[in-house]
Amino acid sequence: MRFACFFAAFGAAPAYAANLLALLYLLLSVYVYISLIRQIGARTSVPASGPTKTFGLPEAILAAALVLFLLLNISASASHPSVELSSRNLLANLLFTVFVVLFIMTFLQLRGFDLSSLAGFFKIGFVRAVGTGIILLLAAYPLIALANAITQRFFGGGSSRQNIVEFFSGSPTIEQRIMIIVFAVAIAPVVEEFLFRFFLYRVIKRYLGLFLGISVNALLFAAAHAHFPSFVPLFVLGCCFTIAYEWSGSILVAMTMHSLFNSVTLVVLAFPELVSQ
Repeated sequence: MRFACFFAAFGAAPAYAANLLALLYLLLSVYVYISLIRQIGARTSVPASGPTKTFGLPEAILAAALVLFLLLNISASASHPSVELSSRNLLANLLFTVFVVLFIMTFLQLRGFDLSSLAGFFKIGFVRAVGTGIILLLAAYPLIALANAITQRFFGGGSSRQNIVEFFSGSPTIEQRIMIIVFAVAIAPVVEEFLFRFFLYRVIKRYLGLFLGISVNALLFAAAHAHFPSFVPLFVLGCCFTIAYEWSGSILVAMTMHSLFNSVTLVVLAFPELVSQ
């Protein structure tokens, strides 16, 4: 009997250790992002040296039109939730989104904005941007997992998954899967980070301030995916992306985080047996 109790306690020890490590990981994650927010707040309280060109009314009008389009698209998705994603409409959506990005880039250049300077492409080196993105994404995962657990607790789990996820899981050919991988890992992070973090966030921050800018931008990012079960985790993810961009001053950091997050998601979908092990 004593031996049985001993082995039961010994078997439970790894579970307690794993829970303790998970708790420490979560606390470290909270500490990292609170530290980033405090640094951002301290930085914005100091007046900038020299005049800087900022987004104005024309950019606000364009951003409002983009937000209106997003809301109409969300409404259409909510009205027709059973519409399945296909290669054709995925390609159509991609081409349209790229057109929107090119239009905004051309508009800003005609307005006299230096896009590379605003986006911080050369503010930090590429290797440092990628390394920073990896570290900040690792720090974001416990927050995303906590948001997902809260959602599961209060709203139930369900089996619903985003259309792109269902499309990847049900793709019958390797060609389709390659197309989805390229879209999710290389194209979507660049396009979405430009639209949400570089453009919309800057406009919202200009008129609503830093913290409302982060929150509203993350709300739009989560809502744009039109998937209620993932709304809270996507909101937290959007906040982490925006904080990383604001703190680093380089959109490359947020793009790296976004690309890696999508890559990990696809690996989990493609090799579920590895995750279960």
